[in-house]
Parts: sequence; structure tokens; C-alpha cells
Amino acid sequence: MLANPILRPPLPPFTRESALQKVRAAEDGWNSRDAEKVSSAYSIDTRWRNRAEFVAGRQQAQAFLERKWTRELDYRLIKELWAFTDNRIAVRYAYEWHDDSGNWFRSYGNENWEFGEDGLMVNRFACINDMPIKESERKFHWPLGRRPDGHPGLSELGL
Repeated sequence: MLANPILRPPLPPFTRESALQKVRAAEDGWNSRDAEKVSSAYSIDTRWRNRAEFVAGRQQAQAFLERKWTRELDYRLIKELWAFTDNRIAVRYAYEWHDDSGNWFRSYGNENWEFGEDGLMVNRFACINDMPIKESERKFHWPLGRRPDGHPGLSELGL
């Protein structure tokens, strides 16, 4: 019996199909830029490493995301499945954003995720590099929110 009655499908152990679903659900959530909604996908005691910041617990994760999307404006993200096992998923991703001075960036990264049996993310380890780009070099042009199904992914974009 699960200690936590809240389930966040798809649940481990992952298949290729369920890992792809989990990755797209995470991408869609982060593209919503709704820190409360996104943080609900993480366990109460989740642990993150994000660049040089260490996050402990869902409340800190929500606060982190609120700060992030205050600084990273017009944020658009694409995630791609890299590998998976029973309860772990590795992704690579890129996102585009600008600061309050209008300087654009494309941030590239890799994440390793570990999930509890309830499907909530227990651990998130992220490595990210920011590359300044010109606005004319942007590749992510969909309206803010969910990436449209027909929009190319990272591999199709040559990223």
C-alpha cells in the first residue's frame, strides 16, 4: 500500500511509452510556468540540484520556480527522452528566454530524475548551460504555453 494516496501517472516501472509520456507531461507543466501546479509533480521531500542551487522539499521547489519565471521571461522549453530504467528517467532539454533587458538566451541541459512508486519525482539533478543568442536565432516560436504537437523536437531542430 502506498503511504501517499496521491498518484501521478504514469507510474514506475517505466516502459519506453510511459517514459515518453512522463517527459512530455513535465515539459507541458514547465511550459505552463505555473509554479504551484509544477511543484505538485514532486514529492513533499523532493531534492533537487539545479546549477549551484540545492532545493529541499516541494515548498522550496515552488519558490525556486516562482523566482525562475520572474527572471526568465517568455520561457519556452523542449525536453527529449535520453534513457530510462524502472524508476529513473534521463532527459536532455533546451529552453529559450530573455531577461528584463531584452537579452535572449538558449539554455541547454540534462536532467536525471528518480520517481517514487506514486509517480512523484523524488530527486532531480540538473546541469544547465546558458548561451546568449540573438532574437533572430530563436527556434521556439509557439504561443506561450504547451508546445504544439506538430512543433519539431530537439533532434529535429538540430539541437
